[in-house]
This record gives sequence, structure tokens and C-alpha cells, in this order.
Amino acid sequence: MLREYVCNLGGWEHRIVKGKILVVEDEKSIQTIVRTYLENAGFQVVCVESGADALRVAEKQRPDLVVLDLNLPGMDGIEVAVRLRQESDVYILMLTARSEEADRVTGLRIGADDYLTKPFSPRELVARVEAILRRRRGDKIASTALIFVDVRIEPEKYEVYAADTLLDLTHTEYNVLLELVRHAGRVLTRDQLIDRVWGVGFFGNERVVDVYVGQVRRKLEQVTGRSLIETVRGVGYKFVDTPKDV
Repeated sequence: MLREYVCNLGGWEHRIVKGKILVVEDEKSIQTIVRTYLENAGFQVVCVESGADALRVAEKQRPDLVVLDLNLPGMDGIEVAVRLRQESDVYILMLTARSEEADRVTGLRIGADDYLTKPFSPRELVARVEAILRRRRGDKIASTALIFVDVRIEPEKYEVYAADTLLDLTHTEYNVLLELVRHAGRVLTRDQLIDRVWGVGFFGNERVVDVYVGQVRRKLEQVTGRSLIETVRGVGYKFVDTPKDV
């Protein structure tokens, strides 16, 4: 956490800053509300109104999380998210007025970590931001690699190899796979994955689990030619690679 100094009538005092949030929103009224609630919750907030400014500020200031409206003029939020994900693993919380499930799924598939549909509660937005960032603080790094026939995870390096090929995974994809691998051979329900990856304070739909498991499974299959994550219908998911003797 950072410390910043603010001036009040009694002089200078410091306060804890929970993290830096970049808000990308072209509607001034929503931008003001989001900024106010996040700052009151202890976050440092930077606001921009366009996709181009979002990319420039993100590269320069390296925020911890981006609150990203999908319905931006010019370069829309989907393109911004794609380009952000090409450059970093910054957390992305999408804001959208679109009610269609396809739009939300598209955002999740390109690497967003969560979404809110407008109109939304500012308090819920703050809670989701805090829940996303708790994943980073709550990560427990194992000291040894997890080695299977086709998959190797090196938690200290935050790296996953499939058939000796380094996989390009987002934060959330990595954490989903890590939980499945840590419980190899056992079925994890959607609720268990939500609690372990997104945190017990997650407010979203369990559909997000299906999207991320599907993305991880597809990336593994592209390299290994095998389906290493089984769907147990009506229950959850299971990692089925075989541990390797070392």
C-alpha cells in the first residue's frame, strides 16, 4: 500500500492509499460518482474519457485496476481491453449499459476480471474493486513447482508451461488453473472456484467460472492436444493430468 499526505486545518497528515484506479468513462456524471466513492474508500483515482487516453495513462502510471466503460466513443472498451491485456495483466472491471450476455462474455474472454451492468450501485462497485484487489494480497505462493506429465506450474515465477511451452495467461486464468491443479483429480464446484479465485465477496454470476475455465482449457488443448480439464456435469470441473515422477 502507498501513503499520501493531505492538508487539513490542523496541518499535514498521512493516510493509507489502497491502490491506484484508472477510471475510463465518458459520462461526466458517472465519472464523478465513481471517483467520489473510490476516493472515499481510500483509493487514488485517475479519470479519463477516451480509449486513447486510457492506454496512454495506463502505460505511464501503471494502475492496479482499470474501471472500463465498454461503450466509449471512438475506440470502444473492447478494443481498449484487448490492447491493455497485450501490454499488462492489470485488473479490469468492465462497466456496460449493454444487457446482452454476449457482450459480457466477450469482455471476459478478452481478459476482463469482472463486470457491472449500468445502472449500478456505487457501493457495489467499490466492493467489487476491493474484492478483485484482495486476490493479489491474498495470494499464497508455494515454494515448489507443480509438475505433471503435460503441465508444469512454477508459482514463484508466476509461470505455467504446457508441453514445455510457456502459456500466456491473464491473472484470473492463472489463478483458475492453479486452483484446479492444486486439487488435481478432485472436482471443484463453481462456488468453490469463485470463493478461491474471486473471493467470498464476489457479487457476479457463476457464469464467469465457465468462461474462464473454457479459456484455460482451450489454451492447454492448443499446445498439448489433450483436454486436461474435465466438466463434471451439474457439479464443476476437474484437472486430470497425471503427476510426473521427478
